[in-house]
Amino acid sequence: MSAAFPARDAIDEALVRALVREQFPQWAGLPVAAVRESGNDHRTFRLGDALVARLPADLGFVPQVAKEQKYLPFLAPHLPVPIPAVAGVGRASALFPAPWSVYGWLAGIRPDTVRVRDDVALAERLAHVLVALRRTDATGGPAPGQHSAFRGDPVSQWDEQVTRRFDLLDGSQRDRARGVWRDALAVEFTGPPVWLHGDVAIGNLLVDTSHRLSAVIDFGCSAVGDPACDTVIHWTQFRGPARRVFRDVLDLDDATWARGAGWTLWKGLIMLTNITPGEKQFAERVLGEVLSV
Repeated sequence: MSAAFPARDAIDEALVRALVREQFPQWAGLPVAAVRESGNDHRTFRLGDALVARLPADLGFVPQVAKEQKYLPFLAPHLPVPIPAVAGVGRASALFPAPWSVYGWLAGIRPDTVRVRDDVALAERLAHVLVALRRTDATGGPAPGQHSAFRGDPVSQWDEQVTRRFDLLDGSQRDRARGVWRDALAVEFTGPPVWLHGDVAIGNLLVDTSHRLSAVIDFGCSAVGDPACDTVIHWTQFRGPARRVFRDVLDLDDATWARGAGWTLWKGLIMLTNITPGEKQFAERVLGEVLSV
């Protein structure tokens, strides 16, 4: 990859059209349209009615591309809902200095953020997906690292980031945060390593018109390691019966839930320093949930 990596805004529809003409001439006549909610790590474009082009948005996300291309076909048969299916393997070229992918389009919409809080059926089905993922043979799978944003590694890696943010909290929350973090650090993962998604968030779920979970997407942060990070949605989204059924079906030990609370605390504290009002409000709500345990 000798050429400079383009700015995010330069990864646009014109570039995708040119890449498709260069590498997949059979699809050159298909219309290209940017997907509005395409995430942070990759830029996603609708390619006709049945395909999606997915390009890494920054040099740091390039390792995710080959990982997804290699492991998504392996994982798919083991999971109870569809995940992205590789339709084309794009190569680095003078047009774009990194590998990229073409996937089959998965029909569905993002879950409603209000409804999902009490959606027992969605929580149960998602937990079954994560259980199936965890039970899939992890032999030779990718160990955590930069490619997974260190998901699956010990939560202790964030100790400095967390402890220096305790002063952002008031007295009672600060004391509780110290306790949650202390508990998370006290119970190290002892294995065996298992498959994890790495970014189980509402933006990576699709539902059908009946609000039934229809697909899980974006395995860029997937790895084989500690599954504690996959519990974070328990605090960030689910409430009441939905939260209870998610926890029951997931069937993890108390130590994993303690580390999951640590991951959630880290996420909330990081987002608390973001300048976007919406993110700050979300962080305050998440911290309220994980610190009320």
